[in-house]
Amino acid sequence: MVDAEINDYVDTTKGDRSASERVNELLKRAILAEQYERLEAEAAAFFADAAGDRGETKRFQDVALRTFGRD
Repeated sequence: MVDAEINDYVDTTKGDRSASERVNELLKRAILAEQYERLEAEAAAFFADAAGDRGETKRFQDVALRTFGRD
């Protein structure tokens, strides 16, 4: 069952469209927003892990620079 508050919102914002079209539009927006939130969380986790590996990356870069210095 649809909450009365949601039903009222759909009725006042649907314009010339049907309520079904407006609900579908709102659901698509909600799905997209949720997907962006998940993607943002995945990106934050990825970059947090990458930041944690900074010491290892720095050591690799130091060794690489020493190797270039020998050439």
